[in-house]
Amino acid sequence: MRVIREFDLADEDKITAGGEVEEPRIGVYVCHCGLNIGGSVDCEALALEASKLEDVVVSEAQLYTCSEPGQERIKSDIEKHNLNRIVVAACSPRMHEPTFRQCVQDAGLNPYLLEMANIREHCSWVHLHDRASATEKSKDLVRMAVSRARLLEPQEEIDIPVKQKALVIGGGVAGIQAALDLADSGYEVVLVEKEPSIGGRMAQIDKTFPTMDCSICILAPKMSEAGRHPNIELMTLTEVVNISGYVGNFNVTVKRKARYVTEDCSACSECSKACPQLSPNEFDIGLATRGAIYIPFAQAVPSKYLIDMESCLNRNGVRVCEKCVEACERKCIDFNAVDREECFDVGTIVVCTGVDVFDAREIPQYLYGKAPNVITSLEFERLINAGGPTGGNLIRPSDGNIPKTVAFIQCIGSRSEKTNPYCSNVCCMNTIKDALLIKEHWPETEIKVFYIDIRAFGKGFEDLFQRAKKEGVQFIRGLPGEVIELKNGNLRLLGEMTLLNKLYEIEAEMVVLSIGLKPSIGSEVIRKFLTLSITSGGFFMVAHPKLRPVDTATRGVFLAGCSEGPKDIKEAVTQASAAAARANIIMRRGKVTVEAITPRVNRELCAGCGACVKVCPYQAIHLDGDKKAVVVEAACSGCGTCGAECSFAAIEMRHFTDDQILAQIDAFTEHEAEKKILAFCCNWCSYAGADFAGIGRMQYSSEVRIIRTMCSGRVSTAFIEHAFARGIGMVLLSGCHIGDCHYIDANTHAEKRFNKTRRIMRQAELDPSRLELVWVSAAEGQRFQEKINSMSKKLKTIPSEEIKSAMKYFGDRERKRLEKLRRGASDVNA
Repeated sequence: MRVIREFDLADEDKITAGGEVEEPRIGVYVCHCGLNIGGSVDCEALALEASKLEDVVVSEAQLYTCSEPGQERIKSDIEKHNLNRIVVAACSPRMHEPTFRQCVQDAGLNPYLLEMANIREHCSWVHLHDRASATEKSKDLVRMAVSRARLLEPQEEIDIPVKQKALVIGGGVAGIQAALDLADSGYEVVLVEKEPSIGGRMAQIDKTFPTMDCSICILAPKMSEAGRHPNIELMTLTEVVNISGYVGNFNVTVKRKARYVTEDCSACSECSKACPQLSPNEFDIGLATRGAIYIPFAQAVPSKYLIDMESCLNRNGVRVCEKCVEACERKCIDFNAVDREECFDVGTIVVCTGVDVFDAREIPQYLYGKAPNVITSLEFERLINAGGPTGGNLIRPSDGNIPKTVAFIQCIGSRSEKTNPYCSNVCCMNTIKDALLIKEHWPETEIKVFYIDIRAFGKGFEDLFQRAKKEGVQFIRGLPGEVIELKNGNLRLLGEMTLLNKLYEIEAEMVVLSIGLKPSIGSEVIRKFLTLSITSGGFFMVAHPKLRPVDTATRGVFLAGCSEGPKDIKEAVTQASAAAARANIIMRRGKVTVEAITPRVNRELCAGCGACVKVCPYQAIHLDGDKKAVVVEAACSGCGTCGAECSFAAIEMRHFTDDQILAQIDAFTEHEAEKKILAFCCNWCSYAGADFAGIGRMQYSSEVRIIRTMCSGRVSTAFIEHAFARGIGMVLLSGCHIGDCHYIDANTHAEKRFNKTRRIMRQAELDPSRLELVWVSAAEGQRFQEKINSMSKKLKTIPSEEIKSAMKYFGDRERKRLEKLRRGASDVNA
């Protein structure tokens, strides 16, 4: 269906020489997206309704607007019908806004003259079984988009230079690979690792699946290459303590802990032999000991010893032992060394903070930490490793004997609401690999694997699984409910074989708990520095799982390895190379373009109160000598908090102006406003959470209409009051969780305005529960769903008298506020 309405247009008279459009001529394109939208929304009726809106010249329903034919139609119409605004009603702008911006730009339009109506994630997918309501809601969303498009203005972006240097946080296999790729591309790289050596978890395991290669044999050459690469500065025993700045110009502060051994160390080991102090060896998971002066493992990079001052007798400035000093011929021991901080600038950052392992003591029924013959899969890796504490001999900790029966229990700390609900990805194949290693060295050993499901999904995984079964490994579906330690040190496992509906009671000489993976403890600090989103499991979230699988919402910051989620070595290395390539793109250009969503200050209206300066999370605003606000665009991220805080209308947020947002409110409150909910959603979290609800087909009430802002801090009390003055039933303010805001702490100002508006409502004897607040992360689609459904129930109980009272009260307040602003503007002009 295609509707074209022609209006008088004196050719170029309607367009200024500078390209600024005077009279809107809008094209609306409604996407069926196959049945994704067309299955729940009457797209033809929607296109017809859009054609009746003011300033709409072309309205068309298309099967796939994002396809090449769809985009070519838009370009053709722009030229043929002199369109100067484009509205695309389709999927989330978080997915295809860049696509359509490029489309209109190719046709000669400024890319900021595009607006999108999200009728898929926010409509068709969440109202699958109510076509009539979904269609009516889509009409409102298109009205809102057209109303905003009418007020859009061309914007000019600025370019800022990019520092040709990268930071890689984390020295596991992913961090090493990312650093090498970037260094080989010619960039300086700082590789920061909090442990004394790079290598990460991969250095601790014996073999890799499915190829059964020696893990350290593969990893050690990479470690050595990273250690000697001229473009890589290796900082081990180092932690990131602060990151500020923005893409292309991040300022990083690190704390380099003292090793107490100088760079002249040749790793001769004489000092360690002389050291009288012993401590548990962390690399061997406490199964062996090390001296107070030690090297983490034989292949460590850097190959330098260090002193653990918590174990050393010479702590707190007291010197009572000189054994290591006397043993060191090169005089490398320096007890006067101190921790020091260093600062440097980088253009891009790759986060590879890795994982920690689940603490099996949190599941007490399996007796880990109480029964010596119950060990974890990571402890098993060290026992079976030729470089481990037993020289590769699998022995029972209780008596040193080789076990004749071994039981593996899967999903320890995974796939359980009591621990972690997600799958740790590698545990099934790791257990199959470990079982085959036992069979290789001790073929008579009886092995039983107790599992929920075996997930052998990767290339070569199923072959390894079938090989294990052929070798005699028994797989029993059903985890033990209890493990009992017997007097001889053996373990009795009690549970149910779920495939046979049969109880079992099985005895094993050793039990191996296949522990899951969890986010690294240190990743929380990095998350705050870089304002990254996290999943419900605590792992870092990418900008888009399919289209931007290594990018984050913070531009210039990329993810690799298990920091993004549990994954095997191959996937971690692949992701690391992808992240390095993405960072390379930014640095190769030498500049980045700053999106034109930064504020403009009207110096005539600015009162110099400094309110905007106080709320800016990036210190991007300051008062000049004339007490007027000045914006440093390169430092600004466009959150809009300053615009919402200004009481004098002196700050205008480009592309998210007050007039545009108010026009959206007006558009959908023209009819039956009292039956609708307005939701302000921040782009990075709550809007993405609403998208996630759509992706998950989480059904909720159709009364809600969402307005996207970059941050909840952009929402002023004036927006909320205007909505109530228009007769809206309820208003929802939503954004990132406190502490997770992509603009550091801008959402705290949204919370203050929420509380202020509720106080005003109580004082006016209005129902403050009509205004609600919810923090929703990008992964909390269900939380958004539940909030809308609960508000829908509340909406039906609000009496008409309450609606009318609020309309009058806030209408009066709005008129007084606007009159005050007009008087102020008049005084300035006078």
